[in-house]
Amino acid sequence: MKFSAVLAAFASVFAVGPALAAGPAEWPMFRLAPGHAGAAGEKGLTASPTLRWRFDTGGIVESSPAVVDGVLYQGTFNRALFALDADTGRELWRFPVGGLLRASPAVVDGLVYFGADDNRFYAVDVKTGGQRWSFALGGGGEQSSPAVVGGVVYFGGFDRKVYALDAKTGAELWAVETGGGILSSPAVADGTVYIGSIDGRIYALDAGTGEVRWRFRTGAPVFSSPAVVGGVVYVGSDDGFLYALDAGTGGVRWRFRAGREVFSSPAVVNGVVYVGANTGLLYALSAENGALIWRADLRGAILSSPAVLGDLVYVGSSDGRLYAVRGRDGEIAWSFRAGGRVWTSPAVIDGRVYFGAHDGVIYAIEGE
Repeated sequence: MKFSAVLAAFASVFAVGPALAAGPAEWPMFRLAPGHAGAAGEKGLTASPTLRWRFDTGGIVESSPAVVDGVLYQGTFNRALFALDADTGRELWRFPVGGLLRASPAVVDGLVYFGADDNRFYAVDVKTGGQRWSFALGGGGEQSSPAVVGGVVYFGGFDRKVYALDAKTGAELWAVETGGGILSSPAVADGTVYIGSIDGRIYALDAGTGEVRWRFRTGAPVFSSPAVVGGVVYVGSDDGFLYALDAGTGGVRWRFRAGREVFSSPAVVNGVVYVGANTGLLYALSAENGALIWRADLRGAILSSPAVLGDLVYVGSSDGRLYAVRGRDGEIAWSFRAGGRVWTSPAVIDGRVYFGAHDGVIYAIEGE
């Protein structure tokens, strides 16, 4: 099939009609849901946005936001987790910790879960900001954003372990050691936890026991977080490839050479995979076979992971902008300049986009 025919076929998938489904009412964890597809609904910001509010945290922001029940939760290098009114940006409370906060929080059943560089993982009450429990980790802290499924919190530590904790009590259910520290965040689907390690491997673990079901070796450390859709695990590696692996066996379906490190975590929707690379290029690929549909130059290394609503792909760039790229053809619909590099992954809710930047500011932007 010629490239023009492929592009036309995928453009039809993204045809925008008059009846748009609403976007998500909340964004409770990194990549929206435990499967990490990074896509929801059809309603996005089609026009150039304006600033709703900005909040200066006093420290670099690399953590991505969670937004639940009108409250935004986000960590910073100011050694605190902030809870802000999502409508106004007013600070509700902050929870101080003893180290930097890089990982993104997860908010489930009245608790916010997150780890820090002080070698602890925390559960904090969403209303009061009071600690419910904490869990001690090995050296290196925690930089893996947690997934919460069925009363269990899953995350990786820089102490080389993947953990499963009881969400109510913080009791350890199991821990599995890998060959390197873990910055990748777990995707959980069909009773399996998928996660990458700096040892260059992707692990598939039984969600109930931690038993290793399979492991796949890439050619370099894995910082990207897997997305699991339709029985396929999509994940990037610092070897410059995006991999599509069979979720049941770990066998390679296909791989795509992005040219440089793929730190960004892929989003998958309607048969298309969107992922950024340190080349500054955002790619749209066929989920079936990895064929290139389009690529967009965002002028800076892309460590942010894209969020997809309708025909727009939202992603940050190291050039200091948040971009909205049209899913049908890769054209830039609009961009918004922040005061520093945008490594966080945006949350898109009810016509607003929330994200942080290296200038220490959390931004809320909106359309008309």
